[in-house]
Amino acid sequence: MEPASKARASADGRQEHHETEESVWRQPKAVWAVAFACVVAFMGLGLVDPILPAIARQLDATPSQVELVFTSYFLVTGVAMLITGVVSSRVGHKRTLLAGLVMIVIFSALAGSAGGISGIVSFRAGWGLGNALFIATALAVIVEVSNTGTEKAVILYEAALGLGISVGPLVGGLLGGISWRGPFYGVAVLMSIGFVAILVLLPPIPLAEHKSSILEPIRALGHRGLLTLGLTALCYNFGFFTLLAYTPFPLGLDAHGLGLVFFGWGVMLALTSVFLAPRVQSRFGTLPTMYAMLLLVGLDLALMGVGVSSRVVLIIAVIIGGAFLGVNNTLITTAVMQSSSVDRPVASAAYSFIRFVGGAAAPFLAGKLAESFAPSIPFYVGALAVFVSIAILFSGSAYLSKV
Repeated sequence: MEPASKARASADGRQEHHETEESVWRQPKAVWAVAFACVVAFMGLGLVDPILPAIARQLDATPSQVELVFTSYFLVTGVAMLITGVVSSRVGHKRTLLAGLVMIVIFSALAGSAGGISGIVSFRAGWGLGNALFIATALAVIVEVSNTGTEKAVILYEAALGLGISVGPLVGGLLGGISWRGPFYGVAVLMSIGFVAILVLLPPIPLAEHKSSILEPIRALGHRGLLTLGLTALCYNFGFFTLLAYTPFPLGLDAHGLGLVFFGWGVMLALTSVFLAPRVQSRFGTLPTMYAMLLLVGLDLALMGVGVSSRVVLIIAVIIGGAFLGVNNTLITTAVMQSSSVDRPVASAAYSFIRFVGGAAAPFLAGKLAESFAPSIPFYVGALAVFVSIAILFSGSAYLSKV
């Protein structure tokens, strides 16, 4: 600590602590512009939840067919993560963000205009490409432009994620109550606003001296710490995406009801990612906290399997699950940013490639398992995947000394 800092701490330690606690909110306008667009981008995850049963009914599709709306989105997002560094290192972070936003606007509007489930699935894939360009670059930009350091920048990013996921179902429920097409058009409008905000408020960011190649994220996975976190997230996200994409079917609520349930889930996720995660991390450490949260997520999914016939059990488990997911999301993202010596955009792309591609199978598989066996089976499989993630994290803990 510098002498001036020591003097201030001696004069008023409590004031310095208070300022440190609030510093996550003291950001340049450019950071807030990117964070707003992040909110809207992550709304795309939860926005579709309340309208899944309606899409199935009105387009005469099975649950597994409707779940492809998630699978195509996650799969393309994951694969496209391999090219995000290639694009951003050549055209710049700002242009990459804007290109991603344009693609999301176009494909979300096209999905709203689709005449069948195959059209929605296809356009969601295009949406996923734009989402990859935006998400991977947005995290790197927030960390780079923020004036509060990596840890607090990640907290802000996770707060945007949580807010987007929480508001998404609420907006999706409101617009979906009018028509299943409404949420898709809503994203197009909001992302257009995000495009303008970033265009005006984010200053040009100098091009990286090093031009990234498509192989760099793959090579980065040779770092055991980063690979461990990626594989942990793969299994963890399998459970996460099962809860997110499959639960609307056994819940049996209308669009408004589903919107409110997942709004509560998202609020818990957002609050714990910002306020609870830093506290438990400081007190218990990153890895012990992650072990605990993963265990709780697995148990929560198992409870949903046991109580699948009870709407009350499912609602309570979904909302409580948001708290566990919020803490773990913040910690694992922070660990990824700190665990590897490679550039942050490369590390983010490598990590996101594994977690999205692996987790993409969860929504479709959940629908198939429910159709072939019983409504409870997807939750048990999701719980098992999360328990496996604990074993993976433990096996590679020796390579995570920096976190």
